[in-house]
Amino acid sequence: MDALHTAGIHFAEALQAGPPCLEKFWIWVTSLADPKCIFTICFPLAYFLDRKVGVSVLWIGLVSEWLNVVLKWFLFGERPFWWVHESGLTRKELVTLRQFAVSCETGPGDPSGHCMITGAALWPLVTALTALASRHSRSLVVKLSPFGAYTLLLLAVGLSRIFVLAHFPHQVVGGILAGAALGWGLQGHTPATRTMGFFVAAALALLLGSLTLHSLVIAAGIDIDW
Repeated sequence: MDALHTAGIHFAEALQAGPPCLEKFWIWVTSLADPKCIFTICFPLAYFLDRKVGVSVLWIGLVSEWLNVVLKWFLFGERPFWWVHESGLTRKELVTLRQFAVSCETGPGDPSGHCMITGAALWPLVTALTALASRHSRSLVVKLSPFGAYTLLLLAVGLSRIFVLAHFPHQVVGGILAGAALGWGLQGHTPATRTMGFFVAAALALLLGSLTLHSLVIAAGIDIDW
């Protein structure tokens, strides 16, 4: 893993060495793709366009948020900002990295929550826009433009997380793949016709499930707050 982490640090170095004008762009992207935005921005917009799509965005965002936390408990994952010092790499070679206000994230980093939750929750919105484009145009470019924008957004989010030293490249790739798979798998199981009581029960079940898993992990002697 040290070789993989070292390669990730060098990639982050190369990314930070890019044009200075991109710095604000990467920081803006990483802020835009904060998982909270799924619930405060994407869900209301999707719900306004179509109720079922809105509920799907909310439901998949909720499940992927929960699953991302659980995966991090088991996969752990170093954070570049901390690893570069704790590993002793800075004593072996010259490492030129910059720190940003959002660099000092703590907790496990694998997989990337920004990539995974954004990728999962936006999937139903992208497929709905693709279907809408297909009904109004015969152009393949127009039909594929929503998925093209989706792919470019996830790529930009992933690069922004590497740029601010929040994640290694392999954590970003894992988050993107997990998010797209979750979105694809859960979209057909959206409980759009369920009552509010179902969602309250589901939220409580996820909460109790995470507390139970947390207790079991601690009981097994694993320090998830390492």
